[in-house]
Amino acid sequence: MERKLFTALQGEHAQRLNDTLSKQGFRRSQNVLYRPSCSECSACMSARIRVADFQPSRTQRRIMRKTGQIRRNATSPWATEDQFALFRRYLDARHADGGMADMDIFEFAAMIEETPIKSRVIEYSRPRMPGERAGSLAAVCLTDVFDDGLSMVYSFYDPDLVDLSLGTHIILDHIAIAREAGLPYVYLGYWVPGSRKMGYKAGFSALEIYKGGQWQDLGDPAAHRAELHPLSMDPIAEQVARISLPEARPHRD
Repeated sequence: MERKLFTALQGEHAQRLNDTLSKQGFRRSQNVLYRPSCSECSACMSARIRVADFQPSRTQRRIMRKTGQIRRNATSPWATEDQFALFRRYLDARHADGGMADMDIFEFAAMIEETPIKSRVIEYSRPRMPGERAGSLAAVCLTDVFDDGLSMVYSFYDPDLVDLSLGTHIILDHIAIAREAGLPYVYLGYWVPGSRKMGYKAGFSALEIYKGGQWQDLGDPAAHRAELHPLSMDPIAEQVARISLPEARPHRD
């Protein structure tokens, strides 16, 4: 049974709240911040890459060469029909039985556009082919901008271009963007030990996880299997008590 700890993200201090709680393992979904708080395990751990220490593997360098002609375009968080068409193809091919499988264009637009903080939609297009007027949309990532990094909220890509490893390309490109902007981290969402769908995240060097109330190097992924045990979970009251909130501004008389 899944359980989450969450809070509304709204008002003039939304960005400060998001920045503060994201450093404590929270993620954003539209105007809500949440963190897994299941009663039987603590396997879902927030993961981020230390940009300064990241070194691509041989496989990742090969992917960078293969995707050298992919073009990036960062835009405001505004949904388009082309994005939704690609999103539907991606879900049908990769996550047909997932929780987002029934999303319509209005729900998709809400996912992209309902953001109370600084967000961007980063589009990736392949080169124009003979007979085409423009290059085709290959991948999209909804990205939040924190005071200490970039957070990849949700990404999807053309399932017909699986040989390009576009999911990995998007992460590598976000590392490059963060490095150019002087931001120290790229937040990848949650990593779950033993999960095949989440396993790719452990393949990035300089990966940290939020565990036991602090960020630490991932180390050996197999060493975290104990987090699946019910006794690894602290009572929710203790979890709430340990959350740090941004300091309120002093009141003026």
